[in-house]
Amino acid sequence: MRVLLTGGGTGGHIYPALAVARRLKEMDADVTLLYIGTERGLESTLVPKEGIAFQAIEIEGFKRSFDFDSLKYNLKSATLFLTSIKKAKDIIRDFKPDVVLGTGGYVSAPICYAAAKAGIPTVVHEQNSFLGLTNKFLIRYIDRLAISFKDIYKQVKGYEDKVVFTGNPRAQEVAAQPLQMIDAIYNLEVTEPIVLIFGGSRGAEKINEAVVAAYPQLRNRSYQVLFVTGPQHYEEIVAQLNAHSPLVRNPKFVVKPYIHNMVEVLRHTAAIVSRSGATTIAEITVLGIPSILIPSPNVTDDHQTQNAMSLVDHQAATLLQEADLTGQRLLDEIDTLMENKAARQAMSERAREIGQPHATDQLIQVMLDEIKKKRTE
Repeated sequence: MRVLLTGGGTGGHIYPALAVARRLKEMDADVTLLYIGTERGLESTLVPKEGIAFQAIEIEGFKRSFDFDSLKYNLKSATLFLTSIKKAKDIIRDFKPDVVLGTGGYVSAPICYAAAKAGIPTVVHEQNSFLGLTNKFLIRYIDRLAISFKDIYKQVKGYEDKVVFTGNPRAQEVAAQPLQMIDAIYNLEVTEPIVLIFGGSRGAEKINEAVVAAYPQLRNRSYQVLFVTGPQHYEEIVAQLNAHSPLVRNPKFVVKPYIHNMVEVLRHTAAIVSRSGATTIAEITVLGIPSILIPSPNVTDDHQTQNAMSLVDHQAATLLQEADLTGQRLLDEIDTLMENKAARQAMSERAREIGQPHATDQLIQVMLDEIKKKRTE
């Protein structure tokens, strides 16, 4: 089987495609994979590290403002888009894929469009609860839209028959990793409850500020705290915390710039304070982790709030908007959750009900079904 994958820009678009690629190689050692992305996107470094053939095309996204500079930029983007469609046709003609999977980001638009127009089975995956601009454009052309949140059904009127709920492939990868039997993680005892405060791989300035403000009280709670600042904020945050009370005197409060073994940490976490990106939602639901979600206000269409509300409406998380975030409010929300084991257990069970531990296999089955359908037409 020959599979063409495309998606890029951010990890949220790339990791689902890589999860599918890894699973396909497990299922069929002879599968041939090709990943199409851009040179500037994160995919240009992540994909080759996986041993997957990578090819780049030149394309830019569109700006949504209407000033002169934006219009000038969008004119260039439109020209690149038309050029990239021709490039996509050439790649598809040479590679001859049995199926194409797009996972979002503007790079997937010309590839999936060209593939669909060529009659090749084309599946697109949407990670968020709000349909992205690229996938809004593609839905009329593609064969199937795989989704991670059922909210999408309300956004695709006229194309509901193309939509299938699979979940985010990242969930299956997390669920499949074995639980490591350890006594401590970053010197915190795993037998005592740990709350993880994590603003994303780069950190989140507002969350960091709230934690610093709450630190004088947060360091002396009955529970333990693992606070991840993001590499660029780490030294400044540590200095601020030490000015209040040296961290070496507060062993129940641990600060790290970044976590490399995130799944292992999550498996030993009693609760998490985090943003509500699609990958995070997939991870915490499949593991059943109670959460306080602080959506980033700096994302397209405020989709992180919609992601969070999918859990909140299911009593699987607490929502804390960044506009309401203070040290005291953060402390109160964490206390409410960490000092009530029964509430955490109930929230954990509700989160697991949303998690999709077989998401990758379900998405691959959709792809295989489309191949079979086209061959019998």
